[in-house]
Amino acid sequence: MSVAYLVLDDGRIFEGKSWGATGKVFGEAVFQTGMTGYQETLTDPSYHKQVVIMTAPHIGNTGVNDFDNESSKIWVAGYVVRNPSTLTSNWRSQRDLESTLIEQEIVGIQGVDTRAITRHLRDRGSMRVGIFSNLEMSREEMVVEVRKSPQMSGAFLVKDVSTPKTYVIPALGAKKFVVAAIDLGIKAATPRMLSERGVEVHVMPFDTTLAQIQAINPDGVFLSNGPGDPSTMTQTIELVRGALMAEIPIFGICFGHQILGRALGFETYKLQFGHRGINQPVIDKNTGKVEITAHNHGFAVNAPTDSQFTTVYGVGEVTHICLNDGVVEGIQLLERAAFSVQYHPEAAAGPHDAAYLFDRFIDLMAKKVSA
Repeated sequence: MSVAYLVLDDGRIFEGKSWGATGKVFGEAVFQTGMTGYQETLTDPSYHKQVVIMTAPHIGNTGVNDFDNESSKIWVAGYVVRNPSTLTSNWRSQRDLESTLIEQEIVGIQGVDTRAITRHLRDRGSMRVGIFSNLEMSREEMVVEVRKSPQMSGAFLVKDVSTPKTYVIPALGAKKFVVAAIDLGIKAATPRMLSERGVEVHVMPFDTTLAQIQAINPDGVFLSNGPGDPSTMTQTIELVRGALMAEIPIFGICFGHQILGRALGFETYKLQFGHRGINQPVIDKNTGKVEITAHNHGFAVNAPTDSQFTTVYGVGEVTHICLNDGVVEGIQLLERAAFSVQYHPEAAAGPHDAAYLFDRFIDLMAKKVSA
């Protein structure tokens, strides 16, 4: 175990010990507030090019298994923990976390004050970061390298995480609907939850055309989560506009929410430090109900929260707002079957307060079919 350094682009340096693979890695520094579900976090494609700092102090105690992955690999750029568990104890565990990090060449650091790092990011905002271990470099050289690394604003990352070709998840039981799911970095839980509701899910590449979607005669279009800056997604934004004109029901989450927002004519903006965790309170404006939700986003939609808005597709409204900071967490059109939320109704591990949104999508498709 060698000395390791976490280096932020404002020049602050934290010293710890190497954990996982050794070497150097760069990304956007973000903190994740969940106390469980680290395997799902690691394998979520939305964390591509991000160095994740876990606020929970003990990570790794339940090990790793083959069943809780959200994709085929670990996507985080780097991993930061305070006290990795020296023991793995869970009846579902198949291996320990550190060996998995080493196998997939994920550079990590342990023994740093993750609470101090989180407070620093909370006050100064997300920034570029590097992890350096088992390297002969001066502190000045490490800071320079971090400052040369790419920023998240303007990053086009979907091409790295999207499926290269369409694949189909069959419906469980009788097939009721067909959905074209645009893979912007989709999590495995999403098509599974649709499948459980009788949906045959065609998971399609991010650069799928409207003609290719219409060729499968879908009952709806789903826009997945994913990494990067939504302003770079011009092709997908135009795809959504085409689907809206064709009056195909649309449901988007996270990155898909931001893309729907831009398709409706709104701007998106970079949050100071983003929302990442499984304990975020969101209020449904229509019911007054507060849901505890799972988040993973660094951008948000700039839409009016105090009144309805008008688009070329009809009137719409903001449906959900984050109670921590007032960020828009949900939008819908009132004259077309289209809605989205910024959070994750398929969260695992996480709260299930928002699972009803999949049923709402089913209802929209059923109404369209019976119309």
